[in-house]
Amino acid sequence: MSSKSTTTARESKAAMLGLQHLLAMYSGAVLVPLLIGGALHFNATQMTYLVSIDIFMSGLATLLQLLTNRVFGIGLPVVLGCAVQAVAPLILIGQHFSIGTMYGAIIAAGIFVFLIAGVFAKLRHLFPPLVTGIVITVIGLTLIPIAFLNLGGGDASAKTFGSPLNLGVGFLTVAVIIAANVWGRGFIRQIAVLIGLLVGTLTAGAFGMVSLKPVLQASWFHFPQPFYFGVPHFEISSILTMILISLVSMVESTGVFFALGDIMNKPISETDLKKGYRAEALAVTLGGLFNTFPYTTFSQNVGLVQLSGIKSRRPVFYAAGFLMTLGLLPKIGALATIIPAPVIGGAMVVMFGMVAMQGVRMLGQVDFHNNKNILVAAVSVGLGLGVTVQPAIFQDLPKTAQLILSNGIVIASFSAVILNLLLRPEHDQQPEREQTVVTAENQTTAVKPKK
Repeated sequence: MSSKSTTTARESKAAMLGLQHLLAMYSGAVLVPLLIGGALHFNATQMTYLVSIDIFMSGLATLLQLLTNRVFGIGLPVVLGCAVQAVAPLILIGQHFSIGTMYGAIIAAGIFVFLIAGVFAKLRHLFPPLVTGIVITVIGLTLIPIAFLNLGGGDASAKTFGSPLNLGVGFLTVAVIIAANVWGRGFIRQIAVLIGLLVGTLTAGAFGMVSLKPVLQASWFHFPQPFYFGVPHFEISSILTMILISLVSMVESTGVFFALGDIMNKPISETDLKKGYRAEALAVTLGGLFNTFPYTTFSQNVGLVQLSGIKSRRPVFYAAGFLMTLGLLPKIGALATIIPAPVIGGAMVVMFGMVAMQGVRMLGQVDFHNNKNILVAAVSVGLGLGVTVQPAIFQDLPKTAQLILSNGIVIASFSAVILNLLLRPEHDQQPEREQTVVTAENQTTAVKPKK
């Protein structure tokens, strides 16, 4: 085979893997504009712009993380999309003030994150394997209910929710992904999720569950326009709310960065974190300028990297390019929206489970013969899952406090960091010692002692 043919085959595989990354995050990316646009009563033309340009900006945000330089970009195979935790506060700001106030708060929060990126990165010592493992595990476990919501049909109030047909195509998707991973070889195993989505969608289509109406109604071309919904307005309480939400996203992104670094055997330095935060800050600011939303690293793609075994950034470059193209061509982009919710849910069950298991794998570096470590993990995971299941427990607190405290990932992160500091003052040294032992065992290579 000629070198040209080899290169073409390699690029084709990377493109297929990029498509898999796109489909894995697409439903989550379009969900935010649909929820916010619907709550603020946007008309059909406004919704078309909102969804299309949101997809374009997801691709651009992803590109900012991939293109590493001295100022921004962490250089990991990450895909960025709308921050789901921003949905409720953005709706409240839009309803109580104005759409311009909503975008003014997003722009201000993006600038704030860019300015404090270096300071926040210096706190990396607060995220040893114990804390990071807890955060990643809770991220995966708290996403599982979302997967099952989709598995049942996407709307728990619908009469068809949990119908045998929905469950059938959903679990068929799970079975195909498992089969492709167990019995597939090489590239087939790497695109197991994509195969599952395709088989699930075709099967659902045979039962009349797929509608081409979104494709027929979508326009052919759309281009980003700054201040499409009007000029931004800056209101202090709205800005403070979005800053808090951005800090939550930074905590989540920190966990994702460390998880991917663990998968790729790449140590994540303070500089890496700083550039990663700055890239997200730029994406958030651009989201406000072009009237879309704040962007953050999508954790479901961590599970996809783990499943495919592909640790290169190349497929994610393709994913970013595809997202930007789809954002400019709404009719083509709408093709990805026809995948039924149960099929998406089936794929999510596998991917979110993989995220949780990546966290468990990281916790394997921790010495759980130490009872203090067990206490930190037990209390933090318990609190994180507890508020996820019962967020109404904080209903008597102020709205801003509710937005923060009802997020299981935030509660688990705060609990893990604080308890680790209180119960294990030696944490600055201990994680490194544990990491060295595990690395030596896993890779069966000698590790030189520190000088």
